[in-house]
Amino acid sequence: MNKKDPNPIDTFVGSRVRMRRLMVGLSQEKLADGLGITFQQVQKYEKGTNRIGASRLQAIADILGVHPSFFFQREDDKPAGRDSAGDMHESNEISSFVASKEGIALNRAFLKIADPVLRKKIISLVAAMAQAPETESTSVASGVRRTEPLHG
Repeated sequence: MNKKDPNPIDTFVGSRVRMRRLMVGLSQEKLADGLGITFQQVQKYEKGTNRIGASRLQAIADILGVHPSFFFQREDDKPAGRDSAGDMHESNEISSFVASKEGIALNRAFLKIADPVLRKKIISLVAAMAQAPETESTSVASGVRRTEPLHG
């Protein structure tokens, strides 16, 4: 790791701060005001550029309504630790998506579905769609016209 590169754990914790902040609908400015810092500092925390000290992490957790351990939990409920580079990269990609506008909208809509059987069916549908090669019908539906099927 280059000395100027953020520590992967700092990046992960920052991405979890961003994800939770967006989930509760709080701007960087509002979080910064609650902490008594600038929104630029919040940006640096979220990118992992600056480390978040223990007392500051506790304050962030209080404002965002979670336990501080939330910021270290991966999606599979394992704490973030010294994983392989591939595991950490995948975890960062997932956290980035979940923290995106699309990820938050998808999660909010999905959480409104009360039927657990329907939830499983939706997951199965999306997994099947992710494995299927793109065809002319899916290309047209997405607004891209192709005259021949794509081959992987």
